[in-house]
This record gives sequence, C-alpha cells and structure tokens, in this order.
Amino acid sequence: MKGIKTFDKEKVTLNIAKLRKGGEVFEVIIDPDSVINYKSRKTQDVRDVLKSHDIFSDAKKGMLASEQRLEALFGTSNPLEIAATILDEGEIQFTQEYREQIRKEKINRIIEIIARNAVDPRSGLPHPRNRIENAIDEAKIRIDEFKGAEDQIQDIIQKMRPILPIKFAVREIQIKIPPTYAGKAYSSVSRFGKILMDNWQSDGSWLATVEIPAGIQNEFFDALNKLTHGEIETKIIKER
Repeated sequence: MKGIKTFDKEKVTLNIAKLRKGGEVFEVIIDPDSVINYKSRKTQDVRDVLKSHDIFSDAKKGMLASEQRLEALFGTSNPLEIAATILDEGEIQFTQEYREQIRKEKINRIIEIIARNAVDPRSGLPHPRNRIENAIDEAKIRIDEFKGAEDQIQDIIQKMRPILPIKFAVREIQIKIPPTYAGKAYSSVSRFGKILMDNWQSDGSWLATVEIPAGIQNEFFDALNKLTHGEIETKIIKER
C-alpha cells in the first residue's frame, strides 16, 4: 500500500534516480558520488549507491510507490532489484548544488591536465590557467558528470582548438648538476618526470636525461635553479 515517508529539513533537496514505467514514475534516493562510481562500473553493489532502500513515486514529497504496482511492473517487490533497474535504465537527477560542485572539480582537473601537459604550438610555452579556463567557457564545453576528467580531455581539446591553439607534448631534457648539489638532486628531479639516463661524472657531478610534460618545463627549471642556486646546465634534446 502506498504511503508517505517524511524527511528531515536537511534533505529538502535530493539526488535521485528516476524511471518511467507503465505510465508511472519510480524513484530512489542516491548518494551522488557513489552513483558516479556505479555508472562507471567502479562498483556494482546497488547498496553502495542508495541512501534509502525505499522505492518512491515522488521522493521529494516522501510518497512511497505501491507494492502491488512494483510487483506488476517490475515482476518483483525486492527493492534492491527494482533499484538496480531504475539505476540502469532510468535517468540520474543531481541537485544543482552537486552539479556545480562536480563541474568545478572536473574543470579544475581538466585545466590542471592541460596546463601541465600542453603548450602553445606557436611559442612552445604553456598556456596560463586563466586562458585555458576562458577558452573552456567560450567554447561552451559541457562537462560529463559520469566521466573522469582524463576520459573527456581529448574531446574537450578538440572543441577548444579553434579558440586556443594547443599541442600536447613531452620533452627530453639533459641536465648537469655540479657535485655540491648532485647528492640531493635525484629525488627532486624524479618528482617532475621520468629519468631516462643518469651518470655520475668523474668530478662528482650528475648528468641525467629527464622526460617531462612540456607544460611544466618552466616549473622544472625554476626548481633546479633554486636547488643549485643557478649552477646548472640544461639542454632540450627532443620534443614529441
């Protein structure tokens, strides 16, 4: 029998999954972070997603669905089985607050990826973060809540290119650090990229070839200059 379930004041806005079936609406209340993991197959346990095992005809009003109608339309009254069908076949409705939060987080991550790995092909220099953010806004790029930032980056880059020339690149850089600073250089250098070759010279200096994302070259050089007080030799060997 259909009933009404009350919620406390902090649940006035809800994240829900919703399915229309047999001319009726069925809803479950979800945890937004968990449903993203569920949709991306990082978890398959419906119980991780649900804030409540109740099936609603209107979750915001607290109106429970009729058990008879659930049985008739879903072939079961098991709430977890019904919830799985709603999650798999229905639509996810996030609160505006959560959508804004997830969009901000993913845009920040996307900007970080581009700033770190890409350069302006005309100058070879990285784009400032505010320039990347402005290009995302100007291109009116839609962020997919159910995809990781890394999974969306190529599509986003294609949409941004008419506005902001971008080239993803890595560079191989040869460095030579004098004996005074060579001992503590390895751990500092390895934080920035992959050490492809390293040799200790007869005078105690350290010679290495490092592969780094092109966008962090200036940051890399600044760190090395700080470490060695400017006593360093660097040479860009290759870019690809």
